[in-house]
Amino acid sequence: MEKLISKDFNLPPKDRSEEAIINWRKAVGLVKNRCRRFRYVTNLEKRFETNEHIRILREKIRVGFLAYIAALKFIDAGGHGNEQSSGNNNESGEAMQDDSEAEFVNGLQDEARAAGFSVHPDKLSPLVASYDIKTLRKLKGVKGLSNRLNVSLDEGVKSSDVHIRQNIFGSNVYTEKPSKSFWMFVWEALQDLTLIILMVCAVVSIGVGLATEGWPKGMYDGLGILFSVILVVMVTAVSDYKQSLQFKALDKEKKKIFIQVTRDRTRQKVSIYDLVVGDVVHLSIGDRVPADGIFISGHSLLVDQSSLTGESVPIDIHEKKPFLLAGAKVQDGSGKMLVTTVGMRTEWGKLMETLSKGGEEETPLQVKLNGVASIIGKIGLAFAVLTFLVLTIRFLVEKGLHHEFTKWSSNDAVMLLNYFATAVTIVVVAVPEGLPLAVTLSLAFAMKKLMNDKALVRHLSACETMGSATCICTDKTGTLTTNHMAVNKTWMCGIEKEVETSGSQETYDSDIPENAFTILLQAIFLNTGSEVVKNKDGKRSILGTPTESAILEYGLLLGGDFDYQRRACELLKVEPFNSEKKKMSVLVTLPNGKVRAFCKGASEIILKSCDRAIDANGKPFHLSDEHTRNIMNVINGFASEALRTLCLAFKDIDDDFEKNSVPDYGYTLIAVVGIKDPIRPGVKEAVKTCLAAGITVRMVTGDNIHTAKAIAKECSILSDDDLAIEGPEFRHKTPDEMKQIIPRIKVMARSSPMDKHVLVKNSRSLLKEVVAVTGDGTNDALALHEADIGLAMGIAGTEVAKESADVIVMDDNFATIVNVAKWGRSVYINIQKFVQFQLTVNIVALMINFISACISGSAPLTAVQLLWVNLIMDTLGALALATEPPHDGLMKRPPVGRTDSFITRTMWRNIIGQSIYQLAVLLVLNFDGKQLLSLTSSESTAVLNTFIFNTFVFCQVFNEINSRDIEKINIFLGMFGSWIFVGIITSTVLFQVIIVEFLGIFASTVPLSWQLWLLSILIGAVGMPVAIFLKCIPVERKTAAQHDGYDLLPTGPDLA
Repeated sequence: MEKLISKDFNLPPKDRSEEAIINWRKAVGLVKNRCRRFRYVTNLEKRFETNEHIRILREKIRVGFLAYIAALKFIDAGGHGNEQSSGNNNESGEAMQDDSEAEFVNGLQDEARAAGFSVHPDKLSPLVASYDIKTLRKLKGVKGLSNRLNVSLDEGVKSSDVHIRQNIFGSNVYTEKPSKSFWMFVWEALQDLTLIILMVCAVVSIGVGLATEGWPKGMYDGLGILFSVILVVMVTAVSDYKQSLQFKALDKEKKKIFIQVTRDRTRQKVSIYDLVVGDVVHLSIGDRVPADGIFISGHSLLVDQSSLTGESVPIDIHEKKPFLLAGAKVQDGSGKMLVTTVGMRTEWGKLMETLSKGGEEETPLQVKLNGVASIIGKIGLAFAVLTFLVLTIRFLVEKGLHHEFTKWSSNDAVMLLNYFATAVTIVVVAVPEGLPLAVTLSLAFAMKKLMNDKALVRHLSACETMGSATCICTDKTGTLTTNHMAVNKTWMCGIEKEVETSGSQETYDSDIPENAFTILLQAIFLNTGSEVVKNKDGKRSILGTPTESAILEYGLLLGGDFDYQRRACELLKVEPFNSEKKKMSVLVTLPNGKVRAFCKGASEIILKSCDRAIDANGKPFHLSDEHTRNIMNVINGFASEALRTLCLAFKDIDDDFEKNSVPDYGYTLIAVVGIKDPIRPGVKEAVKTCLAAGITVRMVTGDNIHTAKAIAKECSILSDDDLAIEGPEFRHKTPDEMKQIIPRIKVMARSSPMDKHVLVKNSRSLLKEVVAVTGDGTNDALALHEADIGLAMGIAGTEVAKESADVIVMDDNFATIVNVAKWGRSVYINIQKFVQFQLTVNIVALMINFISACISGSAPLTAVQLLWVNLIMDTLGALALATEPPHDGLMKRPPVGRTDSFITRTMWRNIIGQSIYQLAVLLVLNFDGKQLLSLTSSESTAVLNTFIFNTFVFCQVFNEINSRDIEKINIFLGMFGSWIFVGIITSTVLFQVIIVEFLGIFASTVPLSWQLWLLSILIGAVGMPVAIFLKCIPVERKTAAQHDGYDLLPTGPDLA
């Protein structure tokens, strides 16, 4: 069947062209309810409007920025002249100040004045957005502005003032598209064209029935159809509404973003949506600026405003260029800013409102199943038309044979109307509207469960694609390890020591000369991006990365005082750590007035920049080649014990050295530290699970290759035949060489983000792998976007990395990633189960009515009965089969290939086999049922038709159970653990009893004897041994060998 599907339905998971999206939607034919079918896909018209709106906003911001740069240049050029004439302008300046004061407070509410604010919110809003440097100078810069906002730049906002600030200046929230009510979903379900036609038929039937048969008998047929339509609409609406609530909960989880602020004199984390005007926000690499603000202080702060202006060139932020726009990304450095504008008053807020009007991109499986649904729908429509034509022609021929062609009664009209209703209902059943929607249902269910298991899926397609992953490129720190770091060993002054956290200070400093000890503490407390803070209870804690925290903890263990060191020295320049340089450097002024540089980072990189080291007497000595080799042996020794190694170094700056420039060489080595980061519990088992599932695990880390290999062996990633390579060596390989070595690479050490990107890109393009990659840093965004599935770390990951990712691993645990893969496979296999079940029902329902119409001139299944079957097959079937939880067996088979057929030969074997059995039974009953069942009463025809309907439904109930596993014989495994499945099967059986026994007037049924009930159930149950027999029939399959040697598992009884 998939060979018949147009190429327009084969879309890549990422980076689709708008033309491709338009083409597949045009190719979709016979859609009963476009409103429902395309509810969760991108609205292309709104996307165009959004893009146009964004373009206008960006242009406005860009023009404002260019005008601001020009104004700065003009001010700088005229600065000297202004200084000479400043004395003459004092009096006029004072007069202007009075005017400015009136300008800023004009219209200010009494509540705001009482709270100590002296600037109107409307004056603040355009300050940053229009880069109004002139107004900022009138306000006397950030200090003057903070006074007007009644906030101390050192102490921050008081928690008690937050509510009043939100009332006056607004909250940091954006206008969002309102969520739909339940009745909107009911209305959308009613948009189904076939249901509308059936409702019209029902109304006509009631009208004709009342005229011919009177009240109330004439209403029963029409009311039965109306009741069935309402039931279908309500069940559909409830299912869709619950699904929308799941997506709403996921969206809420996505918005849990936190930022560090100073409040109540302490540094703390708050949600970005709780920020208020006046907050002092701390920014670091990878953060997204959460509101408009003014720069207070910082080091080497570089921001990327491309999401706002479209300009890719990063902007330096400092005292002379102090404006920070909400939505900008911090690319380098760190700093503090004063929040001036929040929420919808910012340009970013207006952009976010526009972006919220878009839709989620459809997944590849949804698109493919739309193609399958189109083909089946066309076949179904053809059968419906043929059935109607056959029934009508037979009816007309019979009238002609009885010479009644000129005599027409209302009964004839009712008969033709019933034929038409049956034909329309065949279309209802035949068009599998639920196929693509079942994917959304299954993905929504999986996403909700994964959220409970610490994985936040940001894009629907990621969960689906993860099931096909053949390779996971994972970080080491925090993913394979716990990220709870501690200094375990040190080497200093030629002495190697093991650090015991329970030891006393004397244990550490007894063998270290005093001057060397002083330099060590300076290196630890001055050259860091982290802080030692005290909370309200006076308890000490460290804010920063785990590596920095481990070194600071070691410094505190040595008896060092963070605040004392920071007060005693002045920071002149900071070059924060980044994954390219693999080091951090600072330039400081010491208490004696001298300038000293400190650097720390990757051991071999820092060692190369050192030409001296400190000896046992605390004196610097020249590093010979032999000394360097000895130190490298120490580093490699630490690394082979799975310790992360860092070197600390310093250099005293001469007076003739370039001012505020951090040197790159000539350092003196202070110490080598080995940091222990234990392996996470369960990682080894998770890696083995991946290998059994045909998923290659590659560790990509910035650590020393010896550390990386030791950790990889401990995690069972690296074996003797595998390759460990360093990033610089890998990146210089040719494409042909890469193609040869990538399958063997299990560890890439000392890698940069660009090395990770190259590895991902070539794995996908050269080896056609489906690649999942983890990332936490700003520079990982490229690799995360390039990969089939980007996985960002929820704890260690930056906001930039999270926004580029498809899945956020909230606990940073590798085992969680494996769980995502398992759920991804579960989604794929669940949809296959549902498709197998639905196609079987489709074939049998179409054929039984068509064949009966051709031979006997009547259809055994009425419109109401077919609507009930449609409900079982479509909405209830999707809920039962598409929401089954995963089992461990899913991770004992290889991943599904990119080009593998979705409807497999095994599925066709089951569909055709079950269809033949059901059709054979139902047709025998239809044509010879009265004799076989010994039905002789006046109601024999009604009893037989009811029995056929009952048997047909029970065939579907047992076939639904059979569909729980496409290949294995034991279909009961884990069934009672899926309460949704058990609940739906039970509900279906109970409602079937109600329809047959109590709703016969509406459903055209009569009560059955217990013997006929038992026989219906037994005929349905025979479908189970039929399924066992079918699964024993071998199906010819191509063995799709993976590059890593895995073959597809065989089918048949050995899989029971």
